[in-house]
Amino acid sequence: MKLGEYQQATNDFTTGLCDCFSDRSSCCLTICCPCFSFGQIAEIVDQGSISCCAAGTFYLLLAPFVGFQWIYSCTYRAKLKAQLGIPKSTCDDCCSHFWCQCCALAQEYRELKHRGYDPSLGWEGNMEKQKSSTLPPQILGRMIR
Repeated sequence: MKLGEYQQATNDFTTGLCDCFSDRSSCCLTICCPCFSFGQIAEIVDQGSISCCAAGTFYLLLAPFVGFQWIYSCTYRAKLKAQLGIPKSTCDDCCSHFWCQCCALAQEYRELKHRGYDPSLGWEGNMEKQKSSTLPPQILGRMIR
């Protein structure tokens, strides 16, 4: 099952890079703790092959010691765009993450939400949610005229 399978691809993100306040919860999460939002994005993009905790921890370790966490997160932006059918622009993607890391992460988080994913549930939680939404409703008891 691919990331963009349930949603039709568009030519670009559904929100702009600086539309952070259109979704205040993801904006606050990203500003206060970008390692959490990045970890959740990475788990969805990698379709569960990396956990939120592992990706977020690696991001966190790169930040203070090396300062190159933007390179790591930029690669996930490219993966996300490829999976959603959004044309990639390596220079724009890297500049977005280098100059405005929080805005880029918040935009990716919003995009996943707009495409029907809840990054806070993780990959497995989203797969369960999609499975349960495709099942017909169960009728409890018997039908009465």
